[in-house]
Amino acid sequence: MNPLVAHASGADETMSLVMLFAGIWVGWIGWSRLRGTGFPRLPQWGGWAAIGVAATLMITATFVPRMIVGTAIPTAVPGAARPSSPARLTFVDPKPGAKVSGDDMTVRMDLENATLTPLTSTTITPDQGHIHLSLDGTLISMSGDTLQVIDLRTVAPGQHTLTADFVAADHLPFDPPVTTQVTFDRTSG
Repeated sequence: MNPLVAHASGADETMSLVMLFAGIWVGWIGWSRLRGTGFPRLPQWGGWAAIGVAATLMITATFVPRMIVGTAIPTAVPGAARPSSPARLTFVDPKPGAKVSGDDMTVRMDLENATLTPLTSTTITPDQGHIHLSLDGTLISMSGDTLQVIDLRTVAPGQHTLTADFVAADHLPFDPPVTTQVTFDRTSG
């Protein structure tokens, strides 16, 4: 799963939204002028220009903010040391070996010596981050919450492993990683 899709927040998202709404507003001005329903002082060619500016704003809202603010998906610098974290992460639910049935499962975790942040940032501290939740090695959630409900409708009956990683605000692991696992049995029905 792409971190950008799952957890898109920060300055680049705000800039994209501002550019998108500016494009809609400028487009409305141009369209109103061309239809003759508003902005009579704006020349006809100005209406066409506003439509062009609006289209440019809406198209570039998807990639220009990331070029200005920086990459939306942080990458590790080869050879750069990652910070360690005093955090300790454990599963409260499900318990090891739990029998789970139904369409969803409530997952509760306990995080000590750290806090969760909803923002993605390249400025990292050892005691702030996110939780990445994986089921059988596949990332299913990136969250700023220790309580999550996961969908089990497509999970086959049998034994499964749930892994939680407390990662830095840049979505990259600490060194050593702060991780915990629990195995549960998915029952049919």
